[in-house]
Amino acid sequence: MINSLEFTSRIKKVMDFHQLSASLFADKIGVQRSSISHILSGRNKPSLDFILKITSEFKDVDIHWLLHGKGSFPKKAEISNTTSTPTLLTSNTNNDKKIQRIVVFFNDGTFEEYKK
Repeated sequence: MINSLEFTSRIKKVMDFHQLSASLFADKIGVQRSSISHILSGRNKPSLDFILKITSEFKDVDIHWLLHGKGSFPKKAEISNTTSTPTLLTSNTNNDKKIQRIVVFFNDGTFEEYKK
């Protein structure tokens, strides 16, 4: 069961962190402004859909922190053991080489060309 007072406190913390009023927060997550007002006042409890909208829109909000206060906010980035970002290939033999253009091919047969 969610402690409504603590939950509202955590929502307010997210709003303060992102410098959003209740109405801007509602617009950002795609709910009616009255929904935010009712949840913040304690009149209504948040639905699962409401909680998922928050965690989908704000990637720095951990669902466990939002629901139970466990973990931290903003969420710490997960570090992967594998390199997921492309690395720039360089030649150690000739430092005079400069990149002139990059061509990216897409799976639909189109491409984009970037020139210096």
